[in-house]
Amino acid sequence: MASALHNLSSYDPSTVPDGSEWKIGIVVSEWNEDVTGALLQGAYDTLLKHGVQARNIIVKTVPGSFELVYGSAWMARQTDVDAVIAIGCVIRGDTPHFDYICQGTTQGLAELNRKAIVPVIYGLLTCNTLQQALDRCGGALGNKGDECAVTALKMIQYGRNS
Repeated sequence: MASALHNLSSYDPSTVPDGSEWKIGIVVSEWNEDVTGALLQGAYDTLLKHGVQARNIIVKTVPGSFELVYGSAWMARQTDVDAVIAIGCVIRGDTPHFDYICQGTTQGLAELNRKAIVPVIYGLLTCNTLQQALDRCGGALGNKGDECAVTALKMIQYGRNS
């Protein structure tokens, strides 16, 4: 569903599992920090809201969105987290760099998610304009970070119940 048709922060809290026994890793890109910082805050606050203890939320930064793949792989392999949330933001510019970064990061995170022993949650905004990014990090369309946190908790439960 397109973000314009759905607020990223809207969800039924009763459908979200209690995270009090789980540990979550968040890997966040420093590039477009105003946006990624707001996404991180949304994810962090939502995890706390659903019982994850602050001491059980591990946050690591990477320089850019392309590095989310390595950072997420490291987090999944080197820590005892139950899920990893990868947060980044790429905004289209004047060169094809946008396409390469978005495609490479998306494919890398998808492959990592397929191979990983823990869920890797895709929190990469790929926007045409800064305004689109701002609308999705706490603006008119909610906060994708909230959605990522809820997804992480649901996917942990999914893995435990399978």
